[in-house]
Amino acid sequence: MSDRDYDCLKLCNQLCFPLYAASKEIVGRYKPFLDELGLTYTQYITMLVVWEHGTVSVRDIGRLLYLDSGTLTPLLKKLEAKRLIERRRDSSDERVLNVSATEEGLALRERALAVPQKMACTVGLSQEEREVLCGILHKLLGENRKN
Repeated sequence: MSDRDYDCLKLCNQLCFPLYAASKEIVGRYKPFLDELGLTYTQYITMLVVWEHGTVSVRDIGRLLYLDSGTLTPLLKKLEAKRLIERRRDSSDERVLNVSATEEGLALRERALAVPQKMACTVGLSQEEREVLCGILHKLLGENRKN
């Protein structure tokens, strides 16, 4: 076999690596902005889901964030301890646990409004490039989303 036969094994030819490295880089760039809010990245994206949906089941949060219950349960407990969310059993189905923002959680939403713009300034992509990239990434995830 020639060296060209092994080109498919070069790191630069792997789709997974630039996605992995870019994800780590982006999450790292969020850190100083989220530190101001007292949130980790995972807590932040959880709050985004809660803010967007108002009241949302734990199951749906896990589905939307690609998180399993082993990760989600302690995460929600921490957000509840910070008094940002409350968890309640669904009145029509006690098996369903719903999450909603508290007054403190809704106040944090106002403070979080600056985060997307701050992040946009750190990535060096135009609005159009960000939209195209998000579209491609959602396609990879098998999603058909519109912003």
